[in-house]
Amino acid sequence: MISKTEQNKLHIQEISNCRGIKKEIFFFIQMEKNNNMIKVCVTGASSYIGSWLVKKLLYKGYVVHATLRNKGDVMKVFPLKSLLGADTRLKLFEADLYNPESFEESIQGCEYVFHVATPMPAPNEISNWDPSKAAVTAVKSIAQSCIKSGTVKRLIYTASVMTTAVVKEDGTGFKDVFDEDCWTPLDCTFPHYDQFTKGYVHSKTLSEKEVLKINETKEGGLEVVALNCALVGGDTVLSYLSDSQIACLSQLTAITPNLYDHLRLLQEMLGSVPLIHIDDVCEAHIFCMEKPSMTGRFLCTSTCPTHLQMGKYMQENYPEFDIEEKFIEGPETGIKCGSTKLIDSGFEYKYDLKKLLDDTVACARRLAFSTK
Repeated sequence: MISKTEQNKLHIQEISNCRGIKKEIFFFIQMEKNNNMIKVCVTGASSYIGSWLVKKLLYKGYVVHATLRNKGDVMKVFPLKSLLGADTRLKLFEADLYNPESFEESIQGCEYVFHVATPMPAPNEISNWDPSKAAVTAVKSIAQSCIKSGTVKRLIYTASVMTTAVVKEDGTGFKDVFDEDCWTPLDCTFPHYDQFTKGYVHSKTLSEKEVLKINETKEGGLEVVALNCALVGGDTVLSYLSDSQIACLSQLTAITPNLYDHLRLLQEMLGSVPLIHIDDVCEAHIFCMEKPSMTGRFLCTSTCPTHLQMGKYMQENYPEFDIEEKFIEGPETGIKCGSTKLIDSGFEYKYDLKKLLDDTVACARRLAFSTK
């Protein structure tokens, strides 16, 4: 039998929980009132970053135009339609980067556009895949649709930290830090560079340079921000783990050695493994939208461990996993991000390495390590 004291404690906890829920609902209603006339577009909305970004935008009260390649794909559509606020403020559009004009309808009437989508190959195309032409053509077309709309104020482009390789121009070693002045040479090679990754890096580098040109011409008054995002971990709204989450866990699982090679490649390119939590990266996108004015290139990474440091953390905190010695190797210290540009603009990261890895492990357990 529960004592009177314990009953009182439970009653107090129930009141506290109710107050917390009421506070959350009140916040949601207020945000909805504040932003429900502002329309934004998210390309690649069914992706890992795209889906979490849609979730955050809906929660903050924005009307979201979300693009995906196939509205008939239940696995892609269901997580988006299940989000809080989706029933009244989410509209889905079909659009494909290989048909860039298809994005124009989704952009109409929007004030801000998040270009998250990136070309991906079919399984039989990986060996000779080069998406550079499609990526550049698409970003140019999307930018022109923004200008043509007459309503879009800013285009936020989801760039990659892999376009900021810290190798010296003569290839003899690393610079002291990596920052927004670093660009990955297209003729550079790395021990763990495969055809797929090379195509990805080339396409992201060329499309980023292309879209940033608009800030020089100031065409149509459109502002462009490029966010060079690190490897992303944490939770997900999807029903499976993304490749970036699996890469974060690759020392634990050993089920996808090629994704552990991705950690090695990042260290070869950048001297460390830049990481960022999914919530931080999406908050950074929204921060770049909500600033009164913002243009340029911004590195988006909260922590830069080596893959040895990542492996040691996993070994110490998850001893139930049998981590092979080959996954705990490499230098003890690495090169750090030398940029505070995003922080100096007022942004604050909330998740450190521990929280990022712990949340990724928790997500993997919740999904029973389900993959695509």
